Amino acid sequence: MYVKTSVRKTKNGEVRYLQLAHNEWDAAKGRSVPKVVYSFGREDQLDKDAIRRLVASLSKLLEPGEALAATADADLAFTESRPYGGAYVLDQLWQRLGIGKILAGLTSSGRGRPRDAVAAERVLFGLVANRALAPSSKLAASEWLSRDVHIDGLGEVSDDACYRAMDWLHAVRGELEKQVYFAVADLLNLEVDLLFFDTTSTYFELDEADEEVARNWRGEKAASEDDANPDKAAGFRTHGKSKDSRDDLPQVVIGLAVTRDGIPVRIWCWPGSTGDQALIRQVKQDMRDWTLGKIIWVVDRGFSSKQNRRFLQQGAGGYIIGEKLRSESPHVKAALSRQGRYQQAAGNLQVKEVRLPDAGDRFVICYHPDAAERDAAIRADLIAKLEQTIAGSDKLTATKRAELRGKISTMPGLNRFLRVTPGWLLRIDKTKAKAEENLDGKYLLRCADPQMTAEDIALGYKQLLEVERGWRDMKSVLDLRPVYHRLEERIRAHVLLCWLALLLVRVAENTTGQTWPVMRRDLDRIHIGTFTGPAGTFRQRTEIAKPARDLLTKLGIQPPRKIHELTPGT
Repeated sequence: MYVKTSVRKTKNGEVRYLQLAHNEWDAAKGRSVPKVVYSFGREDQLDKDAIRRLVASLSKLLEPGEALAATADADLAFTESRPYGGAYVLDQLWQRLGIGKILAGLTSSGRGRPRDAVAAERVLFGLVANRALAPSSKLAASEWLSRDVHIDGLGEVSDDACYRAMDWLHAVRGELEKQVYFAVADLLNLEVDLLFFDTTSTYFELDEADEEVARNWRGEKAASEDDANPDKAAGFRTHGKSKDSRDDLPQVVIGLAVTRDGIPVRIWCWPGSTGDQALIRQVKQDMRDWTLGKIIWVVDRGFSSKQNRRFLQQGAGGYIIGEKLRSESPHVKAALSRQGRYQQAAGNLQVKEVRLPDAGDRFVICYHPDAAERDAAIRADLIAKLEQTIAGSDKLTATKRAELRGKISTMPGLNRFLRVTPGWLLRIDKTKAKAEENLDGKYLLRCADPQMTAEDIALGYKQLLEVERGWRDMKSVLDLRPVYHRLEERIRAHVLLCWLALLLVRVAENTTGQTWPVMRRDLDRIHIGTFTGPAGTFRQRTEIAKPARDLLTKLGIQPPRKIHELTPGT
């Protein structure tokens, strides 16, 4: 397909006409002949705006790089095309939240030689963008930053530059977290009356755990003997109770504090052997150091010890804590046995408040009919599997039956409903099944705040799912693991990068109402193309499709300029 020019002579001179044509083979003539597809009319009367619209419409049918190459000047060589839209949006949010300015203002050089904070800020943003757009190791990330994406103000990046920037990030992390929190809280007008906290773990494919080192009360390496806590000595990557069901591998424990809107405001790291019960005290102490007002902490049942509850109430604080339904606590048993009517809350949720005279706390029983049906179906399935497993066991020898009993004991779901008779026969525990039926669709909450309604307590705890969503995104969207680092400082820096990426992603999602994977797909269709020729080099972005343009509008971000860079030839 090409533009054919024909000339007609008139008394006033020559008139040129333009036509869109292509060649077709004429068997009779034994050669190709032009066939006119469309006539543009006289060249001096050409509607150039219409031509531009046509070219733009046709370009949408091509990949970004192909579209740029097809519309480039004949004297220019199209050398490369890099995704730009996702990095551009993240950079705009990074600057809007003031993170770039905060980092550039921090002067500590950390490990290694002194560095330019402004340049290090660009590298750190690039690493954060990598987590959100194309998670990889830092070695692969340096290649990605240098070859596979366009980030404003960032050129060639070495893996050494990435590691130096991470060391610096670890050195300034305390002040960075504090300044980012206050900047984000002010800009987004965050509601921090409720803070949700939970922990997870991430494991490492190692044969041996790290050697023990002296640590302070925060679980960090002790700076001196006076700073060391004898009870805290541990390796960083070490064995503990894994939330990924990998107790066989060393791990680290990570904590996350999230607002009711899902904004992650702070993150912590501890050695892998650290248990949940003691962590909430350090977390509250750290947040109290930021001179916050009254906070209601919302935590799961792993933090429900009496010591934790007492600590969370200090300084006019409060809590909403999930309680174990199968607990031996007399308060829990009394609350579950208390009669009373449920009240309808939001959606399909029902709540019932129970006040016990000697408890001090308020108890709220939550009931969800849909969850009750699900629990009943799961229990019926487990009992059916148990019946199948023990069928015919009466005919087995005592030894074989004991072996079967031991095998079932390794299956918590089945073992819960197994009863062993005095004669060592295996039976279904119908009493236990009936007791479990009374718990279907229910969960129990303990609250220390006297002002909140039962519905607010239930809905507040339900929002704890925001933390779980944060962990899910950290592990699946941002690829928290595998962690390609050995040094403790760099593992901690890696977790900080993931937190910053999650912060940007969550702000974008809350603003647009769309998930990040969907936004990432549409935004990365905006490319920057590079052209070189005798006149020099210039970079130009592709046309912005409607989905990406709508996202920019919702985010309040101006589209990137069309001509991005122009360097005249020498």
